[in-house]
Amino acid sequence: MNGVQEEGQKLTSEIVNMLRDEPQKDVTVVLNPPYVHLHGVNKLIAGVKNIHLGGQNCSDKASGAFTGEISAEMLASFGAEYVIIGHSERREYFRETNALLTEKTKQALANKLTPIFCCGEPLEIRESGTHEDYVKNQLTESLFGFSENEIKNIVIAYEPIWAIGTGKTASAEQAQEMHAAIRQHLAGKFGSAVADEISILYGGSCKPDNAREIFSKPDVDGGLIGGASLKSRDFVDIIKSF
Repeated sequence: MNGVQEEGQKLTSEIVNMLRDEPQKDVTVVLNPPYVHLHGVNKLIAGVKNIHLGGQNCSDKASGAFTGEISAEMLASFGAEYVIIGHSERREYFRETNALLTEKTKQALANKLTPIFCCGEPLEIRESGTHEDYVKNQLTESLFGFSENEIKNIVIAYEPIWAIGTGKTASAEQAQEMHAAIRQHLAGKFGSAVADEISILYGGSCKPDNAREIFSKPDVDGGLIGGASLKSRDFVDIIKSF
């Protein structure tokens, strides 16, 4: 929840212009602005190869008397191709459950949006040593009811909540360890061929100075960038490091 209209337009323009000047042909970039910026951002990225639009959240309902909610169909009508589901802030502040996130994912898929499904553990779970089981349970409860064809259209984003804005830092090795565990867990349900096709993003305070090392790990397929995406140069440098 950052940036009034003028700021959103300026940030998007800077990112678009930098990527025109320094194209990254093998990297898919998705911009997920607040809802009120969707139309303006979509106009600015029109015709720019490899830059796509996404929402930060969607409702678990298709439509109806749910004042203040935004449906997946509405996002798609604005040109969105992606939507973030179950971000750690949504889970924590808005008490979104694994069952609710299943319904949101269904809505996204029904409207041909690619869900970016977030999972991750808080500090107390990491320190207890049960972090892998915790994350696997999030995936099992929310996603294991989908078919192989459906799961291939879902992107996973791992967020080590304990490493976001806390001063603690997850190492590239810790990121790889969890990404590998997630892929193995998906393989156990859907098979290795399917699991290998699924993109798993890292979302734990990824910055220009650590992005290259993190992205070099075999099971890290990209990043879910938070604070660093509010600075166009930092964001583009992260993209370039992939």
